[in-house]
Amino acid sequence: MDGLEKTRAVVFDVYGTLVSIRDKRMPFAKLLQIGEAQGRPRTSADRRVLMASSFTLAQAAAFLKIDLTAAELNSLEADLNAELESITLFPEVIPTIRSLQSRGIKVGICSNLAAAYASPVQAILPMDLNAYVWSFQIGALKPEPAIYKHVCDALDCEPHQILMTGDSLKADVDGPKIFGMRSILLNRNVDKKGQISSLTGLLDLV
Repeated sequence: MDGLEKTRAVVFDVYGTLVSIRDKRMPFAKLLQIGEAQGRPRTSADRRVLMASSFTLAQAAAFLKIDLTAAELNSLEADLNAELESITLFPEVIPTIRSLQSRGIKVGICSNLAAAYASPVQAILPMDLNAYVWSFQIGALKPEPAIYKHVCDALDCEPHQILMTGDSLKADVDGPKIFGMRSILLNRNVDKKGQISSLTGLLDLV
């Protein structure tokens, strides 16, 4: 973790890092299950379809050629709404972000998600951030280099000036590190050297 005194920006993953979904229904996974029941096997491209585009559930079903009855679509949309209504900030998020901002450090978020999950996060945060980089807007997913380039451009920072944290080793630690950013894993279940168990741990690193 060399040179953390040069940190100009901190970037967060979103789900599992800033917020949790208390009522998990997984409507997009259920959509793919319906497709499997119709004889459409899941493919490695499905994740990109759902997270690198702005599809609604109905649009995703049409693109993937999954036939939904009106009842099935209503059920999936009810599941989605239940998830969105249950989104909750982790308790240390607001004080951590405010502390970073008070030090003059830019704050951004970078997340792989379907379009419906973005606006509830922005609505629940009581402050504006410097950058919001969503996979569905730019058509790239972590850990692809293109999404980290968007982060750097949005924050007007060089990669080495950014510290990223999240709960995915591949997407939030290894991917950014390969791109030249600094990164640290958030592991809320284990207090382990080289990781943080709470976002407040970032305040000792910048």
